[in-house]
Amino acid sequence: MRSSEEFNDWYVEIVEKAGLTDKRYPIKGMNVWTGYGWKAMRLIDTYMRQELDDTGHDEVCFPLLIPKNEFQKEEDHIKGFSAEVYWVTHAGENKLDIPLLLRPTSETAMYPMFSLWIRSHADLPLKTYQLVNVFRYETKQTRAFIRMREIHFFEAHTCHVDFEDAERQIAENLEIMKKLAKKLCLPYVLCKRPDWDKFAGAFYTIGIDSLMPTGRTLQMGSIHQYKENFSRPYDIKYEDDNGQHQYVHQTTYGMSERILGALISIHNDEKGIILPPDIAPTQIVIIPIISKQEPEVVTNKCQEIFAQLKQAGFRVHLDDRDLRPGNKYYDWELKGVPLRIELGARDIQNGVITIARRDTGDKSQIPFDNIIEGIRESLLAIQSDLLTRAQKQHDESIFEITDISEAKPGINVMNWCGEEDCGLQVENATDMAVLGIPVEVEPKSGNCIVCGKPTEILIYVAKTY
Repeated sequence: MRSSEEFNDWYVEIVEKAGLTDKRYPIKGMNVWTGYGWKAMRLIDTYMRQELDDTGHDEVCFPLLIPKNEFQKEEDHIKGFSAEVYWVTHAGENKLDIPLLLRPTSETAMYPMFSLWIRSHADLPLKTYQLVNVFRYETKQTRAFIRMREIHFFEAHTCHVDFEDAERQIAENLEIMKKLAKKLCLPYVLCKRPDWDKFAGAFYTIGIDSLMPTGRTLQMGSIHQYKENFSRPYDIKYEDDNGQHQYVHQTTYGMSERILGALISIHNDEKGIILPPDIAPTQIVIIPIISKQEPEVVTNKCQEIFAQLKQAGFRVHLDDRDLRPGNKYYDWELKGVPLRIELGARDIQNGVITIARRDTGDKSQIPFDNIIEGIRESLLAIQSDLLTRAQKQHDESIFEITDISEAKPGINVMNWCGEEDCGLQVENATDMAVLGIPVEVEPKSGNCIVCGKPTEILIYVAKTY
């Protein structure tokens, strides 16, 4: 494990060296997405869109500004966000009658409209999502993708006839997360947050946490069951089969650019980042090894292979810059390109390309007549091996403990009686956060680590970002 200081210094440097972001924009915590970083984020967005579209969600796009009176309708919600919102009080020199705020999330923007859209049970379930920027006045030290004030954000909002149907939606969200994490080669844990740490206004919250190389966890996203907590203040009702008006039950599923920060943090080595092939903006880079004799032979063959791979649907780049091959290797290893093709005169004579894997550094050769299939197999192997390696590191950093003094960097698993006082004592004694009750782990008999009361409740505890 890296120390937090080492990791922080490395992370701040690598995201800029790799061309993922530029923090020199003159507002703290509002960085510029550079072309390379934005392509990676767009690929993640594309996978999320595919999953949501396939499960019957409609993509929407709501305005950025929210009136103060709408924001204040849900009391717990405004308490949870009041210290973080950006306010707009003037239009030009004219003071606004009703102040506006930049959305910190979109419940209070969407739900007044949902009350107009939903009239009968035939309008349900209502399943929507959007990909937008949200704004939160983060007072802690900002860090690209991980802690920002302008945040690239995915959010799905759904309405249902009852609690049971909303629970089915949450199960669907968990399946969507599983598929996305596989694409990103990201292990994670799901924890039902304790009541003192759930989302403002939620009935319950499931946090999606990934374990960083420092032993701290990073919340990449969350899923919320609202029951009727928002539909009542926003008057979102439907007429049932008996002609009675009922309040809808609601869920949300949110995830931010933190997922890219987690990916960068987990997949890297001393040369730079390592991007999983599924989300790498450039999956393959071709490096010509030019000789003094007949250099056009190598150049022409590289262009031919480039066209062949592009036609096959790969994201490929031909690096024909006038630089030494070693300089090019350095650049593309830093950026995490999964696969490098080296092609020189001797390779052409032998009828092969030489490939180098970014994750292992291993080199091998593929015959010209098997390039497409050979490249495809190599990328699949990299994708699989990255996930296997990350999962192994993740699993090795989860520890079962029975004595609170044994807590260590990583995720600590312990029994808890369920009482808030004991949970808060755990946090105070360990200087860690209670992530919550693991969703996909069976209960286990034991004694509360604080009071000793017999219990089957397990909790995960870790330092967090």
